[in-house]
Amino acid sequence: MDTIINKFPNLIHGCDYNPEQWLNYPEILKKDIELMKEAKINCVSLGIFSWSTLQPQEDVFNLDWLEDIIDNLYKNGIYTILATPSGAMPNWLTQKYPEVMQMDSNRVRHLPGKRHNFCMSSPVFKEKIRILDEKLAQRFANHKGVILWHISNEFGNNSTDGSCHCPLCQEEFRKFLKEKYKTLDNLNHAWWSTFWSHTYTDWSQIESPAPQGETWLHGLTLDWKRFTSKQLLKSYKHEVEAVKKYNPNLPVTANMMDFFEPVNCYDFAKYVDIVSWDSYPNWNQSKDNVDVAVSTSAMHSIFRSLKKQPFLLMESTPSLVNWKPINTQKRPDIHMLSSMQAIAHGSNSVQYFQWRKSRGSFEKFHGSVVGHKGTNDTREYLGVKAVGERLSNLPKGIYNTVNKSKVAIIFDWENWWAINDTMGPTENMGYVQTMLEHYKAFWNMGINVDIIDMEQDFSDYKLVIAPMTYMLKENFAKCVREFVDNGNTYVTTYWSGIVNETDLCFLGGFPGLISDVLGVCEEEIDATTQDINNSINYNGKDYFTKNICDVIHTTTAQVLGQYNDDYYKGCPAVTKNIYGKGRAYYIASKNEENFYNDFYKDIVKELDITPCIDTTLPYGVTVNKRCGEKDFYFLQNYNQTPAKISLDDKYTNVETNEMYQNEIEIAGYSCIILTK
Repeated sequence: MDTIINKFPNLIHGCDYNPEQWLNYPEILKKDIELMKEAKINCVSLGIFSWSTLQPQEDVFNLDWLEDIIDNLYKNGIYTILATPSGAMPNWLTQKYPEVMQMDSNRVRHLPGKRHNFCMSSPVFKEKIRILDEKLAQRFANHKGVILWHISNEFGNNSTDGSCHCPLCQEEFRKFLKEKYKTLDNLNHAWWSTFWSHTYTDWSQIESPAPQGETWLHGLTLDWKRFTSKQLLKSYKHEVEAVKKYNPNLPVTANMMDFFEPVNCYDFAKYVDIVSWDSYPNWNQSKDNVDVAVSTSAMHSIFRSLKKQPFLLMESTPSLVNWKPINTQKRPDIHMLSSMQAIAHGSNSVQYFQWRKSRGSFEKFHGSVVGHKGTNDTREYLGVKAVGERLSNLPKGIYNTVNKSKVAIIFDWENWWAINDTMGPTENMGYVQTMLEHYKAFWNMGINVDIIDMEQDFSDYKLVIAPMTYMLKENFAKCVREFVDNGNTYVTTYWSGIVNETDLCFLGGFPGLISDVLGVCEEEIDATTQDINNSINYNGKDYFTKNICDVIHTTTAQVLGQYNDDYYKGCPAVTKNIYGKGRAYYIASKNEENFYNDFYKDIVKELDITPCIDTTLPYGVTVNKRCGEKDFYFLQNYNQTPAKISLDDKYTNVETNEMYQNEIEIAGYSCIILTK
């Protein structure tokens, strides 16, 4: 973030701006500047879908209009995040070079239209976008008003799975496999292809998963997902190389998405200078917003954890979207609260899609700052203005702070792919939901949590939680062993240590490579229904189980909880094993929420991990802490009604200078920022 902080030392309040839609309406472009300044908009993202305006014909480039916009914005104190326009191709390109368009898994080529329709392997596409990107960089990379490159838009977000199955991509896939496995013998063993007699005898026989072909060879589908994500990353890196040509110091980002399975965001994070993401939760679709708050909180935590530094909220909506089955308006105060939630988790921005509602086409009814009415008196506009005013008045040093954690939860993209493809105990093993259940226990306590993958270093944490590590990577298992042996605490669950990195089951019993660290051995796993369920007893209290019950035996572990019913009545359900200087816990069943609340309260007490504010929080209230020269405590209430919180120290409201000592009341759907 340093490069942005040095050039633009403020929290960003901005939006996607699409002036190319309004070039024939000069009075609207003039009005836009006036309304932006009034709403405290200090930055906009430009050029995201501008390819046909920037390059109306193959050999014709028109960048003057964009320069006029950037210059005018800068003169009015508004900076630019400049995008490369590869997210939507112009018709002249797809008409002349149809091979640039993707092919679906059924081997049918796309027609022109929509967005993210480009083939990641197409030399023509790569060359055409390189030419345009370099022209943009030559003109704008050193402009005083441009602070960041925004590479393409939401990689992989199209009507399919983000992948292309054309002949070019098939060849690239085979190259990827040759590089990985070296020989067909290695590949056949890794994929266990002798099952159903599908052994490959020539590389040319390998095809990507197809509905009319192979979809049940798990090693194949897993490697295809790896390949697709890496191809999208290659496309990103290709554009980065082009825009860095004229100013290598101007940082780059790629806006990622909420639990978007096709793109491994942990891989992308290695190659972005600043992490950014687009957040569109389902606020107000039920009476209780707490689970939505928890899920959104987890996503903020993931994107902060990618580089363990401040990130950017690149897109959100001040009101509603138009592409979900039900598009509910944000109720009063939710927009402010959700915006402050992002800042609380380490975002240095609140930005919106989009500035002005489109007059036509797919997103003409998507929420925006300025509606079709075009005035400053709507609830949407006034809500955005209030956020802008609040951000502009926050302490200046806040952008130099970031959340720090002693707790990490493992959420691994490749493990997610493998779990979703397995023919396991239930049709939907619910990896994301399971992670959120563990995360919510810490959210309820107001404890900052990082969410990392199996590749990231976790040696500095006190507590690491790895729910459903079905795919137990060898290096990760080695790190777990060292982590626990060095005196730290590790928690894992059912459906862990089952397969290796090519989706082959471990021989010798589960949980595989770390059975001795956990001190347990699995016998079998049971999927239950609502009609036939079970419960466990932990610390003298009963808790219902849900869906999954792992039947295990202890080898060296201590039993902390047992099953109450069925043929595995009395079998271990929660265990603790001493390994080296540390402890390893195993939770054998998927349990009701109260279990996780109680279990993790015991763990953090044992490890002396204190919440951001050391108190018991009411339901729906949480705290995040941004650390720096001065620490900032974001107290958030996701209830519609006020809540009272006991305090552990003296605090000052950074916005009102009001002092609090013993107790504080926070209004419904609101956020108070405190410091000591």
